Amino acid sequence: MRSLLIFVLVLIAIWWVRRALTRFDRSRPGAGGEKRSRSAEPERMLGCAHCGLHVPESEGVRDGEDFFCCEEHRRLGVRR
Repeated sequence: MRSLLIFVLVLIAIWWVRRALTRFDRSRPGAGGEKRSRSAEPERMLGCAHCGLHVPESEGVRDGEDFFCCEEHRRLGVRR
């Protein structure tokens, strides 16, 4: 029973240390975990011409003037 308690306490200590190190890493400037700066322009969201789903422009597919959420919907074409 004593060894089980020690094992659980060691697991909690490891979890706590990893969590503290992750927080410290995120707070450092230039760390890999930093988010996009607020001055960056947000990406445009466009509606799919087939289903109407709005996706980021970089993730969609264009076919002339029409914008689609995926290649399958581009193949199916515009739904009227």
